[in-house]
Amino acid sequence: YDRRLDLLLSTNIIESGLDIPNANTLIVHRADRFGLAQLYQLRGRIGRAKLRAYAYFTFPADMKLRELAEKRLQVIQSLDGLGAGFQLASHDLDIRGAGNLLGDEQSGHVREVGFELYNHMLEEAVAEIRSRQAAGEAQPAEDWTPQITIDAAALMPESYIGDLDTRLAMYRRLAALEDPAELDAFAAELVDRFGPMPPETEQLLRIIGIKQLCKQAHVAKLEVGPKGVVMVFHDNRFPQPERLIRHITESRGRMRVRPDHRLVVLQETKSPKERLELAHRTVAELAALAG
Repeated sequence: YDRRLDLLLSTNIIESGLDIPNANTLIVHRADRFGLAQLYQLRGRIGRAKLRAYAYFTFPADMKLRELAEKRLQVIQSLDGLGAGFQLASHDLDIRGAGNLLGDEQSGHVREVGFELYNHMLEEAVAEIRSRQAAGEAQPAEDWTPQITIDAAALMPESYIGDLDTRLAMYRRLAALEDPAELDAFAAELVDRFGPMPPETEQLLRIIGIKQLCKQAHVAKLEVGPKGVVMVFHDNRFPQPERLIRHITESRGRMRVRPDHRLVVLQETKSPKERLELAHRTVAELAALAG
């Protein structure tokens, strides 16, 4: 920093906002060990003046890179223009998967299209609030969306839809579907444009269909495991309580209500496919009862 030596040897701590305008060359040792966002931040430490800057991301010549590490380095190499931050974030989301926006998980598989659905709802909520503010109207009651937990892989893989922008656009469209007819039309379009759907994409569409039924059945949270199903109703209320009580009684012990107001369905399943079928059948029955 005092220009006594033209070399700074450091850990990746320098990614946290270090600003040395005269630094014009960066060498990252074992770049395969860094995340995509880290590499992008490290690269941003140089080229902060008018001098042309150079970033070298290195790894041993005789080492075979892991698939994800190689993909990260390919992405960082391709994003060499100004304003590439959003593209990098999209690639990072695609590589690592979306995390839990309301929790502490930083990465994961896009099992419930959580990020896209949340983003879609946020856009709708902001637009509605702005329109109501402009008209001087009161704010409406908060909307809600069902939360589903099923250990079934649910995504549109890169091997099915190769282009990232197209894949993200399809996720956004899928998150906006509201009824079974739209979902069927979307599935037909996928097959027409990209060919037969892989199992994880079929399961993704199945989960979206279950979410639509959960909305009709006023099920705010649905958890499906090997031993059965646990459900939480929105505001702990069901539109037709007398029908629900009769349905539980007729189940002969297969369904019961716990003291914490959670509805439990006891039925063992051996595979994600069976659990999806059980979830769909259960919420479909409740949707019919809800009227």
